[in-house]
Formats: sequence, structure tokens, C-alpha cells
Amino acid sequence: MAGSARLVYDESLTAYDFGPGHPLAPIRVRLTVELAKELGVLGPNGLPTVKAPMASDDLVATVHDKAYIEAVRRSSEDPSLLDLSVGLGSSDNPTFEGMHEVSAHIVGASVEAARSVWEGEVLHAANIAGGLHHAMPGAASGFCVYNDPAVAIQWLLDNGCPRVAYVDLDVHHGDGVQDVFYDEPRVLTISVHESPRTLFPYVTGFPSETGGPAAEGMAVNLALPENTADAGWLRAFHAVVPQLLEAFEPTVIVSQHGCDSHVDDPLAHLALSVDGQRAAYLAVHELAHQLCEGRWVATGGGGYAIASVVPRVWTHLLSIVGGAPVDPETPTPPGWRELVQRLFGRPAPLSMTDGCSAAYRDWSSGYDPADPVDRAIIATRTASFPGLGLDPSY
Repeated sequence: MAGSARLVYDESLTAYDFGPGHPLAPIRVRLTVELAKELGVLGPNGLPTVKAPMASDDLVATVHDKAYIEAVRRSSEDPSLLDLSVGLGSSDNPTFEGMHEVSAHIVGASVEAARSVWEGEVLHAANIAGGLHHAMPGAASGFCVYNDPAVAIQWLLDNGCPRVAYVDLDVHHGDGVQDVFYDEPRVLTISVHESPRTLFPYVTGFPSETGGPAAEGMAVNLALPENTADAGWLRAFHAVVPQLLEAFEPTVIVSQHGCDSHVDDPLAHLALSVDGQRAAYLAVHELAHQLCEGRWVATGGGGYAIASVVPRVWTHLLSIVGGAPVDPETPTPPGWRELVQRLFGRPAPLSMTDGCSAAYRDWSSGYDPADPVDRAIIATRTASFPGLGLDPSY
């Protein structure tokens, strides 16, 4: 192999910009890259970076309707041309000049990450500008124009990959990816998210959604109650995800790492720390090596605590992708702190930790029916385990 891992990235990906005041601010990606560079996670002695290619319309159309692509292109050329019937021009998805091109560029980056892993150039590859998991085949949704994880997964299938596991750790349900592959037995989608009873998309992401007629058991939804913190979230993850992945035997893991499950995120209601999220990334990395000979494609996703959370969490992700995890006690570099102060007028975090423990109570310790997290775990295990031949009781 030319190297063990890579980041697919260039600065033009940050042109995915819905404008001032929109929560999905591209500066979060720039701050991540700057922090990762200053810590040596990226660069000559760290994770190499390769440029992102542009996805062709034909590649985007492996997931998205051609009529929708044309609608995106029209609004991209003239942002005054709104098409609310396909989600273009809503408050979540404002139109902007160049929208088609940068959205296709993000798709190209995720497909390039998948290609480099599948063709054996690297074991791991990441696209932190990606993870736009809400986009539907025929509509924009939830800040997402084109669904880059879905196109990357479809590329893997079309190029001979037998089985892909998609693990979505965003606080919001990975509804778009689930929708694309709901009746595809070669793809297992697992989404760990806040319950749709209290969070967008509100109508999907319940444990009862388990796959279509040809793929029963291939959709898994672990919907957690508000205020779930590190110990409960990690207990739930480890009570569900590893067993399902082991039973499915994926060839490649594609994961989405929205960090909006953090306690400081302004758009959601879970209570994870940087330390808990880092522990989740380490677990996905370990599962890739245990089950897929290391083949792992990682994307970004949501995350709206732009300066205090996203850059630190995604720098941890990149360091894990690169095989050299950053010690949580590492101080943030002075130059990066100065950048945050200059851009936001407030102090940056002083270290790469929130000072929290990533310890959790293993599922083998027993089920507590009074615990809402345990009830969520049981609901998911009961709905999803039988489809993969697993006993939900164990």
C-alpha cells in the first residue's frame, strides 16, 4: 500500500456555504484542518491529504434522480430559482451560486475515499467535509443537497464490494442513507441518534424500521432519549453495534461522524463529551480491523458548536484514521487558539479533552427496566437482532 490512510480534502470543499447565519458554517471544516495541521495530525509526518475530484452527473445519478440533479443545477446557476417541491430554497436548504458544483465535489471526495480503500491504496480514508446523510434521491433535506455517503456506498457495490456496513453516529437519524438502501440486502445501515420524538427528522429513525421486503433486518435504529450522556451512549452503542456488525460480516465499514451529540451543541439534546465521542471513533476503528481487514471510510456530518467542539472532535477522528490517536490531555496549540479568538472573539478550548470519563457499564451487567437508555437498547435489539439471526436476550 502507498500509505495506511489519507484525508481527501481541498479548501474548495468549504464553498458548501448556505450563507451568514446558517448553522452549517464551513468555517468548522477549516478550523478542523488548521488544528489537525498544528498538532501534526495532518502533514509530512501525519495523515497525507489528497485533492478531491469532482463527481460527474452520472455518478451523482447512481443515487439521485436526474430531474432533481437538473433542479439543483438550475438553482445553482440562478439562486433566485427556488424549487420548494424538492427542498431547494427552504430555510434549511437555501440556494446559492455554485451549489451543484460544490455538492458534487463533496460527493467526489467521499467516492474517492471509498475508491482508495476498496482498491487497496490505503486501509482508511476520510472526508470530513462529507457526511450529508439527509439528502433524499429526489430532494434536499436537513442541510444536505447530495448524499455523499450513499453515493460512496453505491460506488462500492457497483465495483464489486459484497457487503457494506454504514454506521451513522450523528445525533440526527441517517434517514437519507437508510432510504436509499432500505431494500438492499448488501447494505446494513445502523443509525445511533436522538429519538425522533424530540428531534429532526421526527418521522423516521424508530426501532420498528428494520428494512424492506428484500432486506429485512438490514436497517437498524437506536433511538436514544434526551440528555443521554457518555456512559449511556457508549453502553447503548456496545450493546447493539458490534454484535450486528459481527453477524453481517461487512467487507467495508462506511461511517458518518456528526458530532452534534455533544452536550454543547445548540441544535440537539444529547449530552456527550469530546471524550465520549473519541471513544466511539476508537470503537469503529477497532471494528474495522476486527471485521474488515481495516477497510474503513469515515465522513464528517453535523456539528454546530463550531469552534469549541467540532475541530477538536474531528481532529481526534483524523488522528484515529491516521493510526496515531491524539492524547486527550494534549493542549490545543497557541496559534490555533489565536485563530479562534480572532474569528469569534472568544477564547478557544485549552486542551483536546473535556475532562470526562469514557467508562460505561457493559450490557452483560444486566438490563434495568427503569433506565430509559436500557429501554431504548431493548427496543432496538428486539426489533433488529432476529433479522440477522441473533437472540436479543444475549
